[in-house]
Amino acid sequence: MLNLVTHPAYDIPLPARHRFPATKFSRLMTFMKRDGVLDGFTQHQPKPASRADLMAVHCPHYINRVASGTLPEEALRVLGLKWSDVLRNRSFLAPNGTLETARLALTSGLACHAAGGTHHAHYAYGAGYCVFNDLAYAARRLVDEGAARQVLIFDCDVHQGDGTARMLSGDDRIFTCSLHCRTNYPARRAVSDLDIEIEKGTGDDGYLAVLADTLATLSGPVANKHYGLRPDLVLYDAGVDVHNDDKLGHLKLSHDGIRLRDEMVIRHFRDQGCAVATVIGGGYGTDIDEVAMRHSLIFRAALAVENEAG
Repeated sequence: MLNLVTHPAYDIPLPARHRFPATKFSRLMTFMKRDGVLDGFTQHQPKPASRADLMAVHCPHYINRVASGTLPEEALRVLGLKWSDVLRNRSFLAPNGTLETARLALTSGLACHAAGGTHHAHYAYGAGYCVFNDLAYAARRLVDEGAARQVLIFDCDVHQGDGTARMLSGDDRIFTCSLHCRTNYPARRAVSDLDIEIEKGTGDDGYLAVLADTLATLSGPVANKHYGLRPDLVLYDAGVDVHNDDKLGHLKLSHDGIRLRDEMVIRHFRDQGCAVATVIGGGYGTDIDEVAMRHSLIFRAALAVENEAG
C-alpha cells in the first residue's frame, strides 16, 4: 500500500466563478474513492504547522499577518484569494501535508499528497493563489533536520516555480528545476538551478521529448560535475495545468500525456534510488470534476509504477 496525505479542511470558500477551483481537493478524493483508486493507499492527515515551523522559509511578520488575518488589501489582491478563517487554517495545514508526505516517502520510497505545489509563495508575501510555499518549506525542514542530505524539487506545473527558486537560491542542499511554458505567469521570472521553457502549444510528443532530455541531464555526469546533484529525495510537482483544456495553461497535453509524464518521472527517480513525494500543483477549469479527474492521474501513475516494482 502506498501512503497518501490529505485533510477534509483543504477546500476553501470562494465566490462563484472564481478562477481557482477551491473545492477540487474534496472532489479529487470523492472521484478517487468512486473509481477505487483510494483502495491502493493508506491515508494520513497532517497537523497544522506552527508559526515557528514556517519561519524556516517565511518572514515572521508575514506569518503573523496570515495567522491574525490582517493581510492588507493589496496583499490579498496579489494573492488572488478572498480572506477567510478557513483559508487561514488551511494555510497552516497544507505545508505540513507536504512535509508529512516527504517523510513517508523517505521511509517507503514513494508517497502522494492530495494538495500542495504552492510554488508562487515568496518569503514575505503570497501570490498566484499560494499563501505559504510547501515545497520550499518541506525541503528546508528536511535538510535542516538531517532527514535528507539533498532534495531535488522537480516542478512540472505549467507556471514557473518562481517563489521556490527565489526562496531557496544559494542553498546547495536543495536543487530547483522548473519545466514550464515560456509564455505564461509570472511575468517576472526567477532563476531556478535549472529552468526548462517549453513553447506555447506544445503537445504530448514534444513535451515528453523535452522531459526525457531533462531527466537525462539531471541524472547525467554533467549534473553530477557542475551541480553536485545526487538527491535522496525528489519533491515532484505534478501540476495538470499543462492540459489542453486548462484555463490558465497554454500547453496541449492530453490525459494520456499527463499520465505518461507522471509515470516517466516517478519511474526515473525511483530507478535512480531516490525517494519521491508528489504534490498535485495547479489545475484550472469550470468543470471541477474534470479538473479532479486530471489530478487523479498522478495517483494512478504512482500505483502503476509501484505495481511494476512488485
